[in-house]
Amino acid sequence: MTEQASLVEYGSRRWIVTLTAIVCALLEIVDTTIVNVALNDMKGNLGVTLSEIGWVVTAYAIGNVIVVPMTSWLSQQFGRRNYYAASVVIFTICSFLCGNATTMWEMILFRFLQGIGGGALLVTSQTIITEVWPPEKRGIAQAIYGLGVIIGPTLGPPLGGYIVENYSWPYIFYINIPIGIIAAALTLQFIRSPKYAEKKKASEVDWLGIIFLILAVGSLQYVLEHGQQDDWFNDRTILVLTVVSAITAYFFIWRELTCKNPIVELRVLKNQTLAVGTALSFILGFGLYGSTFVIPIYLQNSLGWNAQQAGMIMIPAALMTAFMMPIIGQLLQRGVRPQLIAATGMFLFFIYSLWGYKILTPNTGEDAFFWMLMLRGLALSMLFIPITTLSLSGLKGQQIGQGAAFTGMMRQLGGSFGIALITTFMSRQTAAHRNDLLTNITPDNPLLVQKLNGLQQNFMAHGLSPEQAKASALKLIDLSITGQSTVLTYMDVFLYIGILFLVCVPFILLIRTGKSKVDMSEAMH
Repeated sequence: MTEQASLVEYGSRRWIVTLTAIVCALLEIVDTTIVNVALNDMKGNLGVTLSEIGWVVTAYAIGNVIVVPMTSWLSQQFGRRNYYAASVVIFTICSFLCGNATTMWEMILFRFLQGIGGGALLVTSQTIITEVWPPEKRGIAQAIYGLGVIIGPTLGPPLGGYIVENYSWPYIFYINIPIGIIAAALTLQFIRSPKYAEKKKASEVDWLGIIFLILAVGSLQYVLEHGQQDDWFNDRTILVLTVVSAITAYFFIWRELTCKNPIVELRVLKNQTLAVGTALSFILGFGLYGSTFVIPIYLQNSLGWNAQQAGMIMIPAALMTAFMMPIIGQLLQRGVRPQLIAATGMFLFFIYSLWGYKILTPNTGEDAFFWMLMLRGLALSMLFIPITTLSLSGLKGQQIGQGAAFTGMMRQLGGSFGIALITTFMSRQTAAHRNDLLTNITPDNPLLVQKLNGLQQNFMAHGLSPEQAKASALKLIDLSITGQSTVLTYMDVFLYIGILFLVCVPFILLIRTGKSKVDMSEAMH
């Protein structure tokens, strides 16, 4: 506690350190979703499919997920300030490289490395913000961090939309460069490192755990991304990587449970509330990042909105979340059970998803989205802090830090898996809906004949020959079928995400916790 107290800052220095950490955390979080509204432009420039361009998002998330559980150890090995500054530099350099990428493989590599740098920013920023504030004001520190985690993914699309519409997609990466340079300079000047225990020798490092973690997560992510387009287990690569992922996941769990200095402390999951909270964090990440991924694509592909319009519509929801987060914090401080707040948030997210399912059409108006997205902002504000509090409520001392790392990792992993599963699901479901709709395209369908004749007459009135008019009419009907099948797929995505959240409600209400409050400042250690 003495060492922790010695890191408290006062006056302007505290605010400079806090601002630096917030900026770094937001850089990392915003970059998770800022590319979503630029995917169409990037897809065209790089000459790839929708499923392939999803790797721009997931490669970054994989880098995050791999490095988050290792951050504590890396900070101890190199000193927190040095490791934090190095992470900012790696993130900034890779931002420049992403903007200059000319092939999909270059983009995947640089986004992965950017995610490696960014993962440290997310976790370490929480630690720094907490430690520079005195214990009696750490509730403010947690509110600041919580706002960034929830609002960051929502701010990505509007910022990305503005940049893509007014400049070009590489600038969504270039914007990080001046901010990163300033953040690195401020880090080296103002952020201090705590005194750590003796560094681990190379022979004591859990290298096997690191290797197993990378192989398990990376292989599984590839299978999720490419399984649909490569015909799943009929493809040799998919089959091999599925086996690799399963085997390395097994050995990773075995290694972490038996190793003296594990890279990830799995034993803490014996606590039931943490195990349930970790699963809820995964689902929260799935819904948060998954819905933020799918909405801009629907608005651009089906409704023809530009990138800026698709991004700006998310701002009111972000403001709603910002407004509600302090209120939720106050409710928890006054003794309202986190189970009730989290369950309500899950149910409201289900209502939001069902609302989306009901209003999506090939020509839904802009006004239809406002209150739906406001409800999304309200629901998310009721999930982050209660789920974190709930997860850690049965832990004490150092276990709280290990549990906090788990919930953070699983939230990122949930987002990564969510995006991969959604892109795969959309590819399969769009084809299925198209095949269903094509069964109605028969010569004895009076509605089709009437529609076809009307379109043909219209094209002939504009000077086309009967043959040309008929071909144009058939092409227009085919485009209409494609558009309808795509919208039906978006509807399915909303419905199934909603059902996932609804199923969680009774499980949250059944969780029993002790009466003791969690000191969130302990979650950093």
